[in-house]
Amino acid sequence: MNRKRPQTKKETITMTQAFSLKDKTILITGASNGIGKAIAQLAANFQANLILTGRNEERLKAVKEGLTGDHQMIRADLTQPEELEKLVNEIEQLDGIVHSAGIVKPLPIQFLKKNKIDEVANINFYVPVEINRLLFKQKKINKNASIVFISSISSHHPFKGGAVYTSFKAALETYSKSVALEMAHKGIRSNCIKAGLVETHIMEVTAQAASTESLENHRKQYPLGFGKPEDVANAVVFLLSDASQWMTGTNLVLDGGLTISKQ
Repeated sequence: MNRKRPQTKKETITMTQAFSLKDKTILITGASNGIGKAIAQLAANFQANLILTGRNEERLKAVKEGLTGDHQMIRADLTQPEELEKLVNEIEQLDGIVHSAGIVKPLPIQFLKKNKIDEVANINFYVPVEINRLLFKQKKINKNASIVFISSISSHHPFKGGAVYTSFKAALETYSKSVALEMAHKGIRSNCIKAGLVETHIMEVTAQAASTESLENHRKQYPLGFGKPEDVANAVVFLLSDASQWMTGTNLVLDGGLTISKQ
């Protein structure tokens, strides 16, 4: 009978180091609340050096003050080109990026207008693409860095009113794979997290567009229930760490079992 080989002290240290973010500088967009806030809190606990950005200065400051360690805060409305460029110019070098900023804005197809499409497309797709472009152009992303995009399971399971949101999340996933291919020679990894419904402000917006009965019926399709921001943060820290060094161009499904319930 095979016996499990006992783990040595040296192996334990190596495993701990693999999941550590010590000495890694990481940019987190949308860090002032929800999933971005949870990512910042966990990444700080894993000893990362963080650059936090968001539109709401008061909330962003509260997040920063609640973190362990000394971190940088840059308030910016990333939908404004001059503020986005200012953010990139203030950054020195990065070992990781988490593109967490996003909005839903559900609208029926017949009510879609260009300004509404642009509003959703801008923060969910154009902003992360532009941030990456400028950072790569200025050579501010280090070798072996990790880029993580927060996408949505709705790119695979669309919902009524979500035509624009789901379309641009799908576009983001394809873009991430292109980044993975183009930057592999530098050891730079790019991955997406396809998150199901997580109990955040975005979920509240989604719930407002549906009836209570409809939301409860949807909840029943999640074998493990709706997610918490911390659930996504755990997966993000893994993707930022060296523990995922052989993982790139993937869409990590994080949906509490929703996908299997729909098969």
